[in-house]
Amino acid sequence: MTKKVLIVDDEPNILILMEQALEKLEDEGVELLTATNGEEALEAIQTEKPDLVFLDVMMPKMNGFDVCNTVKKELQMQDVYIIMLTAKGQEFDKQKGNDVGAYLYMTKPFRPKTVLEKSIEILGLSISD
Repeated sequence: MTKKVLIVDDEPNILILMEQALEKLEDEGVELLTATNGEEALEAIQTEKPDLVFLDVMMPKMNGFDVCNTVKKELQMQDVYIIMLTAKGQEFDKQKGNDVGAYLYMTKPFRPKTVLEKSIEILGLSISD
């Protein structure tokens, strides 16, 4: 069964950065998917059922908190790991991320290596450098 990672961000440069950071996963057969707003993200999560979602907080149409809340609380998709990405690293935001069911909260700018390491860990892959 192919593992899938969904990257959601409305900034094209962040999407590219994330895809580059996770390139190694594709060598392991992991499929990388992208979405550029909250509605697209929700649709992709329901149809593709990704194992891991990197979800931007500030987005058009539906913010990351709302997407996460819908996935976890309404759709009851507990097996989807959601990592919130945000430029705002205040405790309040982190708490809100936890409240809606996010697995982890990463502040931008993030280190690509950290993103890759977390992904490998969550997906249960063993990749050597």
